[in-house]
Amino acid sequence: MFLITAANGNQGKLLMPKLARAGVPVRALVRSEQSGDKLRAMGVEVLVGDMSETGVLDRAMEGVTSVYHIGPVLHPREREIGFASIDAARNAGVRHFVFSSVLHAIITDLVQHGIKRDVEEYLLASDLEFTILQPANYMLPLKLQPVFRDGVFRLSWSLDRFQSMVDLDDVTDVVFDVLVNPERHYGATYELVGRGRYDARQLGGIISDVMGKPVPVEEISGDEYLKAFIGDKDPANFTHEARVLRAISARYSAHDFIGNPNVLTWLLGREPTSFAQFVERNYREFLVSAPALLTERA
Repeated sequence: MFLITAANGNQGKLLMPKLARAGVPVRALVRSEQSGDKLRAMGVEVLVGDMSETGVLDRAMEGVTSVYHIGPVLHPREREIGFASIDAARNAGVRHFVFSSVLHAIITDLVQHGIKRDVEEYLLASDLEFTILQPANYMLPLKLQPVFRDGVFRLSWSLDRFQSMVDLDDVTDVVFDVLVNPERHYGATYELVGRGRYDARQLGGIISDVMGKPVPVEEISGDEYLKAFIGDKDPANFTHEARVLRAISARYSAHDFIGNPNVLTWLLGREPTSFAQFVERNYREFLVSAPALLTERA
């Protein structure tokens, strides 16, 4: 039995269908019944609960051989949840703990990197068989939807700095193999990075080529990104999230954030998905769904 935490998040939405299609026994830990219903429809066992609540992780680990721990995004207790997940796995006799970390977790002036670095260290001291995955910045459909809709590409750091990226579909292909062929990956730490390194204008140029029209690029602040992230909610209730996003803006404006694609290419056995391929795929999907989206707004 595999356990996937945060199983209806960005990674889970791609990983869970792959596991379900393969017919492997898998348990999904999610926070809401609505998320659980979607996964139950795939034939997946579901546990609804908050990882930060006492006892939830202990129940989730029962009868599990391998865990893929995805920390809750921008959660103020992400570090403690990571530690508790490792403790619960060890206490339950879990054989293999796979951790979703981040590229260059050693960069501790990035808040979320410092958290994941600490969880990595805790995992290394647990005596569990482990695999640590360190993906670059995700290519996320969520980040493209506003570009397709509004015709403007916005980033919350310097437009002149370079970044490496990775397609989440590629990441979850790697996760699938790590889970179903665990012995091959025991004790490994893998950097997962797609090909290329891009500044904002190059990314905007690729999007322009796919859309067939000029797409201007704008720099926004971390606070502006937070406002878009939380919507109408009170920013005063999101101090941790604000700290994370401000740190990202500062670091990525001062330094490039880049990696190497060799490891991912080897793990996939093929070329990683390029940013252009990612945009093309998502723009096709947007064009199919755009009439429905426009109808909803009317």
